[in-house]
Amino acid sequence: MRWILWALLGVFVVAALYWTFEPIIRESGSERRLSATPAQTPAGTPGPRDPVLVGAGDIASCASDGDEKTALLLDQVVAAGVETTVFTAGDNVYESGSLQEYQQCYGPSWGRHKDRTRPALGNREYETPNASGHFQYFGAAAGEPNKGYYSFELGSWHIVVLNTNNHCIALSCNAGSDQDKWLRSDLAASGAYCTLAIWQDPRFSSSARAGGSGKVKAFWDALYDYGADLVVNGDQHNYERFAPQTSIGTTDQEFGIREIVVGTGGRSLDIIGPRRQPNSEITNDDTLGVLKLTLHPASYDWEFIPVAGFKFHDSGSGACHAAPAPLNN
Repeated sequence: MRWILWALLGVFVVAALYWTFEPIIRESGSERRLSATPAQTPAGTPGPRDPVLVGAGDIASCASDGDEKTALLLDQVVAAGVETTVFTAGDNVYESGSLQEYQQCYGPSWGRHKDRTRPALGNREYETPNASGHFQYFGAAAGEPNKGYYSFELGSWHIVVLNTNNHCIALSCNAGSDQDKWLRSDLAASGAYCTLAIWQDPRFSSSARAGGSGKVKAFWDALYDYGADLVVNGDQHNYERFAPQTSIGTTDQEFGIREIVVGTGGRSLDIIGPRRQPNSEITNDDTLGVLKLTLHPASYDWEFIPVAGFKFHDSGSGACHAAPAPLNN
C-alpha cells in the first residue's frame, strides 16, 4: 500500500512541474519562431565597408560637358575601394537614347563605369523605338527588353528598378498592370529588411517645369505596403529631398517612404518653383552632382556630392523600418 501512495505522490509532483513550466517553454519557443522572420530581423551594425550606390538621372549629351564633370565624381567614389554600384534614374543620354548616342555621348563619361551600372529607363530612351538603344548598350543589366524593370540585391538591401518609360504611356504603371503585379510579387518574395526603388518620374516634386506625377502612385502604394524605405527619381533637373511620407503626401515618420529627386547628372538644370511641395526638406536648382547612398544593414546614409567649383551639399541618415499592418502580422 505504501508504494502505491508514493507512486501517486510522484505523479502529482511531475504533473505540477509540467503545468508550471510548460507555458514558459512554449512561449520561449514561440519567440524563437517569430524572430526567424527575415524581413523583421536586421542583422549587423554599420561598417566602413558597407556597399555604396551612387548615381543620378538626366545625364549625358554631346551638346554639353556636364556629364563629364559628374563622371569625375563617380571616379572618386569608386576609387575609395568600397563595393560600389552605379545607378541611373532615366534620360541617361540625349536626345533620343539611340545606341549611337550611348556610345558617343554617354560612353566616354559615365560609360567608364558601365560594368558596375544598373540603369533605369526614361522617356528619352523611348524616343528610339522600344528603347532598343538602351537595351543594346547595357545588355542583360537593363532587364528584359519588353519590361525594363527588375530587382537585385546589394549588401543586405533589396533594390527595385522600375520603368516609367514614356511617362507610363508605352508601359502601364497603373494598379493591376503587369508591372504593378510584378512589383508586389517581387516585394512579397524578398526577405530583406531594407528596400530601395529607383525609377524616372517622381511622385512629388517642387520643380516649376512639371512637378510630381500621379501615374506612379500605384508603385508607392505597393512599396509602402511592403515597408520600403527609400525612392530615388530623376526627370526633374534639380535636387530635392522629402521627409518620409505616404503616396498621398501625408507625413509618416514610422512607415513613410523618403523620396530623393536627383536629376542632376549633367544634361541641364530646371528651376524650383516658388511654392515648395509639402514635406520637401531641401531643394537646389543650380548644382550638378551625384547622390551617394551608403547602405548599412538596417539604415542608410545619403550624400549629394556637387561637381567641382560648387558648394551645395546635402547629407544625412535614415533608419529602415518594417511594413505596416496587416502585412507585418
